[in-house]
Amino acid sequence: MTHGQEAKLAQVFSAYSSWVGYGHEDRAQAWLQRLAINHPEIELFRSLPTPSAQPFQPRDTSIRSAAGTLSSCLLPHSNMSADATAALARAKELNPILHLFCTFAEQPEPASAGYLSGVPVAVKDMIRVRGMAATGGSASGDLAPAQEDAVCVGRLRAHGAVVIGMANQHEMAFGASSDNPVYGRVINPVSAGHIPGGSSGGSAAIVAAGITRVTLGTDTGGSIRLPAACCGVVGFKPTYDSVPRHGAIDVAPTLDHLGPLGKYVKDCAQVFAALLDLPEEPSWALENLSGLRVGRLDGYFVEPLDRQVLAALDAACEAMRQDQAQLSTISLSSATMASALQFMTITTEAAASYEDRLLRSPEKLSEEVRIRLEIANFLPAPWYVRAQRMRTQLANDIDALFEQVDVLICPTMRSPAPEGGASHVTIDSTSYPLHTAVTQLTMPFSLSGSPAISIPWGVAGDGAPIGLQLIARHGDDWRLLAVAQRLESASPQH
Repeated sequence: MTHGQEAKLAQVFSAYSSWVGYGHEDRAQAWLQRLAINHPEIELFRSLPTPSAQPFQPRDTSIRSAAGTLSSCLLPHSNMSADATAALARAKELNPILHLFCTFAEQPEPASAGYLSGVPVAVKDMIRVRGMAATGGSASGDLAPAQEDAVCVGRLRAHGAVVIGMANQHEMAFGASSDNPVYGRVINPVSAGHIPGGSSGGSAAIVAAGITRVTLGTDTGGSIRLPAACCGVVGFKPTYDSVPRHGAIDVAPTLDHLGPLGKYVKDCAQVFAALLDLPEEPSWALENLSGLRVGRLDGYFVEPLDRQVLAALDAACEAMRQDQAQLSTISLSSATMASALQFMTITTEAAASYEDRLLRSPEKLSEEVRIRLEIANFLPAPWYVRAQRMRTQLANDIDALFEQVDVLICPTMRSPAPEGGASHVTIDSTSYPLHTAVTQLTMPFSLSGSPAISIPWGVAGDGAPIGLQLIARHGDDWRLLAVAQRLESASPQH
């Protein structure tokens, strides 16, 4: 684009912004610069044919019981610490250093009876907790204490969990570094030189720091799985809407998931049972992977891939084979359009979710978040509808894979946890914007709503954790947890 063309386009953007009632015409140059960052996604989107499919609709959200589908071998409960007072004290001690929390409970409330009785948990600042503010980690947030719990928090409390505070995060859950401008940059407790991931960076780091064994997070494009991978913990994104979102702040409603992060898979499973409001934790574990069909994703999911991540994937696949799983290589060619569909969907939906904040007090938003919301003004509405048609095709293609296999495996990210402060990540001599690089392998399964889990698998030479991702068909969450636990038992960290 020539300088003259750029100047003319800036004038068009200024006039259009005024016409739609947003104003701030002086920001046109900044909008152009931001759109240039997302030029690859926009160009990819323009090049894609529109399928005949109807716009995306969420799949069945019911969760299949473990009973009758698994060789049940229930392990003992995880023995999670039941000392919420000690966890709160530890959190307050570490917070000035690690910036893990936005708000603390004044004191732990008495625990209800149940299989989580007395277990301390931290809740991401996107999810309302009675008596504490849910600000979305932003100066634009509502500082008034919530009057009631989100449904998921109410269920945790009903089964005995005790909330000790609100976990820090990437502002408005709209980024991957958790470098928060209000509450401080979340520090990765296991490798301070690397990002903790986002947007649930505080939730992952709290577990990694040993404050609680489990936390609650949200995942829109990978925001549970990515920080889990970066901090060397487990992050579980259940089937879309199997955990009710009522009481959580929306980012992109058709993409948002709620789920647990934990030290071990069994921690996440126990909390998942409470999030489903089950009277007790079901029998769900496996004695081995005999008869399980595992599809190792190739193509888009390994090109490119850091060599240390590839080595971890090879080792994990061999461990599953040794545990009697049947492995095959499988492709998902339509995954190449995931970045374009994610950009069109999350940008449009987040701008609608946060419209009041943007119109009322844009100066209270960080520049990074503000400009990502503003550029939605320049994405035509027909593009959003077209993206949802393509999303249906992607989801159908993912569903079809499960006619051939029971579980998919791939890395959580193309690289180990990136260095702190990095704006780009270089993989196989190609430079990617940070957010694009770290979310490319998680986005397809946020778009489809499939259950997915990240488990730690070793560390890179510089100490950065490596995570691997397992994915199952809608509703097969318990099978997914069981397979993840078997793989976890063979991991270098176990």
